[in-house]
Amino acid sequence: MTKYIFVTGGVLSSLGKGITAASIGALLTHAGKNVGMLKIDPYINVDPGTMSPLEHGEVFVTKDGAETDLDVGNYERFLDASFLRTSNFTTGQVYSSVIERERAGGYLGQTIQVVPHIVGEIVDRIKKAGEGHEILVVELGGTVGDIEGLPFMEAIRMMKHDDEVEGTFFVHVTLIPFIKAAGEHKSKPTQHSVQELRRIGITPQMIIARSEEQLPKTFKKKLALSCDVSADSIIEALDASTIYAIPLTFLHQNILAPIAKELGLGELKPDMEQWDSLVKKIVSPKYRVTIGFVGKYLELKESYKSLIESLIHSGAHLDTRVNINWIDSEKIEEQGAEVFLRDCDSVLVAGGFGNRGIEGKIQAIRYARENRVPYLGICLGMQLSLVEYARNVLGFTDANSIEFNPQTTHPMIYLIDNFIDQSGQKQLRTHRSPMGGTMRLGEYPCETKEGSHLRAAYHGEKLIFERHRHRYEANPTYRDDLERAGMIITGESDGLIEAVEIPSHPWFLGVQFHPEFTSRLQTPNATILAFVKATFEQTNPA
Repeated sequence: MTKYIFVTGGVLSSLGKGITAASIGALLTHAGKNVGMLKIDPYINVDPGTMSPLEHGEVFVTKDGAETDLDVGNYERFLDASFLRTSNFTTGQVYSSVIERERAGGYLGQTIQVVPHIVGEIVDRIKKAGEGHEILVVELGGTVGDIEGLPFMEAIRMMKHDDEVEGTFFVHVTLIPFIKAAGEHKSKPTQHSVQELRRIGITPQMIIARSEEQLPKTFKKKLALSCDVSADSIIEALDASTIYAIPLTFLHQNILAPIAKELGLGELKPDMEQWDSLVKKIVSPKYRVTIGFVGKYLELKESYKSLIESLIHSGAHLDTRVNINWIDSEKIEEQGAEVFLRDCDSVLVAGGFGNRGIEGKIQAIRYARENRVPYLGICLGMQLSLVEYARNVLGFTDANSIEFNPQTTHPMIYLIDNFIDQSGQKQLRTHRSPMGGTMRLGEYPCETKEGSHLRAAYHGEKLIFERHRHRYEANPTYRDDLERAGMIITGESDGLIEAVEIPSHPWFLGVQFHPEFTSRLQTPNATILAFVKATFEQTNPA
């Protein structure tokens, strides 16, 4: 049977429940335990796939094609593991399942209620996520006291008494404010949050105390007594220079001891030697490079969370700090690319949806191509590299994607009518298809071309696997035109164009997939690593 660690949050949001859960999971994994992760989101959306990146942040795509919360990305990066769609569910999914079953007569005429039916569905989903794992770490989104979170709180409370559950442990992440005028920390917000948990029927066994200032021993003792937890279960979580230092901070406070004692895990000794070495290279690197990151969701940089982290991973393995020069593509349209890119060592054009800022991205690609600056285009960044090349090399002046100009006479990027999805089923999509769940999602194979940067990045592998999240595809009709003019197709998947390169350029690569989704601190993605290495070699020639 599975043992469960539940992570809740109190006082306010954005305290770092996801990093806390991921850090506990990472330590347990490095101690040799088989750990699963689950993020529960109380919002009513079925998934974050149709939510604005400016409101929700990045949509993370799992191996099996689920559009999930960005915390699932943190889990994969910290545990160096791939999780599936069972690792994230929402209120929308829970209610949809219950209502669908009710309409099909699955409840045999019962009156459907939050208790037991909604709560029962939640418990079933938690157990399913725990199958095959010794321990499941469950992060409950939102804050204690939120009305939408109450059914989930009731579900995890009930699991304490479930005969199919081997053990439970409750971790509460909360804020300890420091009042500068008074010169002291305050415990009342945490006390009230714990009281609210107790009212529900949950008694936390560990407090993760988020604070900007170190907590005095006397304060920690007071907090332990007032919250009815042992003194060794008050864990400080101070602001850190990198999120990857958090597991080490927790380890130094012996966070696993009370967890292991309660769950009967025995003595745990995580091997964090490599992790510690990489964190030191993140904090104090030997070298530096600057990448011009051309995007359109810069108001909320968490829209590019996985990509930012993937650059950090690669930098750590190259002992290099990757400085990101954030460039709004709309500003390039107004002032030109050179103003923003001339001081950058390389150019990265990320993915996105909609036509805002598209021409600015195309100008950035042209700058990188003509000035022989290392370039990486991801998803839309690859598609626009084809458009730029068609316009400025092939002379197709109105070349475009039909996403932005359905009337273009040279549709370099088009909407494929049907394709085989990640599960092997045939899918049909048109301009009128629903937005949610109709994209090419999840992991697909890609055949690499001999002699290409892509194959070299993957150490000569002929077949690689990467994740996708897009609706439009590169149009193979123009393949011969592009290759005659010097842009070569270097990656393919069942006839679909996956990667393009310009052999006459020092390092120019566009990929249809999202390499950032498979990058982890200990195993950086090969495409991103090769790009950062090319950037380094641009500034530090042999």
